[in-house]
Amino acid sequence: MTGAAPEVRFGGSEEPGMDRNDLRIGDAEREQTMEALREHFAQGRLTHEELDERLDRTLAAKTYRDLGRITADLPGQRTAHPEAVPEFDMGDWRAAMHAHRRQMQSMRHAQRDMRREWHGRRGHHGPHPILPMLFVFMMIGLFVGGFGIFKILLVVWLAAMVFSLAHRRFHSRR
Repeated sequence: MTGAAPEVRFGGSEEPGMDRNDLRIGDAEREQTMEALREHFAQGRLTHEELDERLDRTLAAKTYRDLGRITADLPGQRTAHPEAVPEFDMGDWRAAMHAHRRQMQSMRHAQRDMRREWHGRRGHHGPHPILPMLFVFMMIGLFVGGFGIFKILLVVWLAAMVFSLAHRRFHSRR
């Protein structure tokens, strides 16, 4: 059809005569160049002052040409002439989004299951509050009142323990 705009893919340029070195760069390319500069510093090709100055210029770079000027006098791979600009593949994006959704869904299910388990156990985390109090009264009765009161409180305490265990077992089976 005439009059239809040409299809432009992500990563391509609208103008056929545009130089690839004028394409804008992202953080990944800056980080790659900074890593290369640190390696050149480690190998003794750059002084500390030169490294700092070139790292600052790398952070300010906007195009492949800017990065190429920073590493022009250093041996190794040049960033000024990108071999191929990666193109955006919609299938990869969809697959990644689908995997992300599945992962988020499984995390939500696990969180829901943990919440249900917690709510199901609440209130059944140990002995009834009266049991420790009975035990304390039992010890006080032994030291203050003698062995007779101790025996009575011991029987009450054992009965409360049995009742508490039976109650917990009954409610955990629901």
